[in-house]
Amino acid sequence: MNSLLHGRWPLPAAWRSPTVRPSPMPAQAPSDTGIQVRDLRVERQGRTLVDRAHLDVAPGTVHALVGPNGAGKSTLLSVLAGETRQNHGQVTWSGRPLDDWCPNALARCRGVLPQEAVVTFPLTAWEVAEMGRLPHRTPEQDTPIVHECLERAGVLHLSGRDYRSLSGGERQRVQMARVMAQVYETGPQRPGVLLLDEPTSALDVRHQLRLMELLRTDAARGRAILVVLHDLNLAAAFADCMTILEGGRVADSGAPRDVLVPATIRRVWGVDCVVETDTHTQCPWVRLRYGTPKPQCELEASP
Repeated sequence: MNSLLHGRWPLPAAWRSPTVRPSPMPAQAPSDTGIQVRDLRVERQGRTLVDRAHLDVAPGTVHALVGPNGAGKSTLLSVLAGETRQNHGQVTWSGRPLDDWCPNALARCRGVLPQEAVVTFPLTAWEVAEMGRLPHRTPEQDTPIVHECLERAGVLHLSGRDYRSLSGGERQRVQMARVMAQVYETGPQRPGVLLLDEPTSALDVRHQLRLMELLRTDAARGRAILVVLHDLNLAAAFADCMTILEGGRVADSGAPRDVLVPATIRRVWGVDCVVETDTHTQCPWVRLRYGTPKPQCELEASP
């Protein structure tokens, strides 16, 4: 069963190599079958967390949402997940306002990975991943689907472990298997969406690359993927489109090569940098300038 399941959707050989970065797909035009956010505003306790935000996430693309701490990224994602109500504006998915969707129907095509998923019960990693199948009520199909998703996330060997005993990175990968199992049946004819809030925050470099490769594979299956990231280079290497939030507003949005420019990065993050082009992938590469130059007198006094 292992080889049969894994062979259905094989990972491209180039992506399996840790030394090769996949080139992002060309950015696509906004589609009425994806996610559309129009003039969104969210206010809480007299503070505006998101202000007049516009966003389009087309099926078949990875869209990275970036910005400094407190920029409104998680709030925007929470609105799209249906956990937070906006004060103004509209969110549509697949051409229909989010409020018009039946919650059960939405749960069958939309997976949400929050920053932290707390599990207090003694559940195994398998049982946590299997939660993604609850909206479907297809017990005869769930076992092979959960098996495949745990394998794709690289945590099948942890299936029998108590979820609470896992490391932070292992938990993130199990949660990734859960959302993949939730949207398993979606594809070009039945669009799906993944909303991921900092899914790489607890992962080492190898597993960060593997998770982003999984997102590229899922996007190729016709899903719309919106992912919050802090690593600009990771976003540039794997995203088709990037949106920068600054103080709750969209500072810029477009292809990574158009959005990641030194002037914008200095203004939004307050850091000095150089943006180069990776000679292998042709993706933009942000090189931060750390520290400050030594005064000339110290340089002359050095042996």
